[in-house]
Amino acid sequence: MMHADPFYYSPISNFYRRPTPYMGQPDFRIYELNKRLQQRTEESDNLWWDAFTTEFFEDDATLTLTFCLEDGPKRYTIGRTLLPRYFRSVYEGGVTDLYYVLKHPKESFHNTTITLDCDQAMMVTQHGKPMFTNVVTEGRLILEFTFDDLMRIRSWHFAIRQHRELIPRSVIAVQQDPAMVEQLSKNITRQGLTSYTLNFLRLCVILEPMQELMSRHKAYGLNPRDCLKTTLFQKWQRMVAPPGKEATRPPSKRRKRKASTGNNSNSNSRDGAPTGKQKRSPGPPGFNISTSVPGDVMMVGEPTLMGGEFGDEDERLITRLENNQYESNGNEDEQDKFQHSPALQHSPWGGQDKKTPQPPTSSSGGPPTSGGGEVETKVE
Repeated sequence: MMHADPFYYSPISNFYRRPTPYMGQPDFRIYELNKRLQQRTEESDNLWWDAFTTEFFEDDATLTLTFCLEDGPKRYTIGRTLLPRYFRSVYEGGVTDLYYVLKHPKESFHNTTITLDCDQAMMVTQHGKPMFTNVVTEGRLILEFTFDDLMRIRSWHFAIRQHRELIPRSVIAVQQDPAMVEQLSKNITRQGLTSYTLNFLRLCVILEPMQELMSRHKAYGLNPRDCLKTTLFQKWQRMVAPPGKEATRPPSKRRKRKASTGNNSNSNSRDGAPTGKQKRSPGPPGFNISTSVPGDVMMVGEPTLMGGEFGDEDERLITRLENNQYESNGNEDEQDKFQHSPALQHSPWGGQDKKTPQPPTSSSGGPPTSGGGEVETKVE
């Protein structure tokens, strides 16, 4: 049995089923914005306007309006904190309805944003006083959305070109008084914006820089004069400071790891080692580089990212240090531990005098030839 509606398609068939529309398009977000503005009532308070702004605008969003008045071009930019007040000022200026119309918008996708550029955008406002008037403001609207699930507006730029104020013909036809007709022929807006909104934008030029003073007053409880003095002093410090002083740090001196001093003060005074506090090299407890390792010591500097020295190609620097502080009789306790080591119980060196360890021989059988300091041997 066929259905009576000629446009009816069976839900079973996939061929005739209408595809699901993509709701993530930027122009659809403008449609949702218009729909939310139509839900506004006279009882809408600051919480409603703040929720409206949070739904459609990012936390760091900005709104810019550019237009030309009788005294020259104007440009006003407000931040996120003043956006709820801006939309509310439009209705408080006598507007009963507000919506935006986009014709032939162009979209461009970037890594994290979507830009909508509409050269034929219109802001339509309806006024009820002093007479019903429909105001159409034409211009170019450039919106920047975040490329995520919320798709909130990050940047709003509306460049106004011209505006038209339309009144019903029937209103003019019933008017017989010439003075009333002349009154109706005058514009009630300037470039599509009411006087209330223009005054608000002028105040925003003053209020926007004062946000820092208000935040300081709320955080520290200072009076307005002290807040102004503190803010100006900090700005003056940033102005007189050399450029890039905070970003760049002076080149640090080349640091070398020094071998820890032994217990014998005579060796310190002879070698000229500093007697002040020195940093100990990392190692197991009881390890002393001056009494355990004769000859040269190769020290590896710290990499640049860890706060060490800077190389030409950001490489680790290897410094060669001479172990001049080696003394055979520097620490008898450690030498006793060395002589009683289990590894030397069956060694021919085990029978030697504990206080006179013989220097190790090289692989060729001769005395050790280290490139660094000399090893002294004291024979009793």
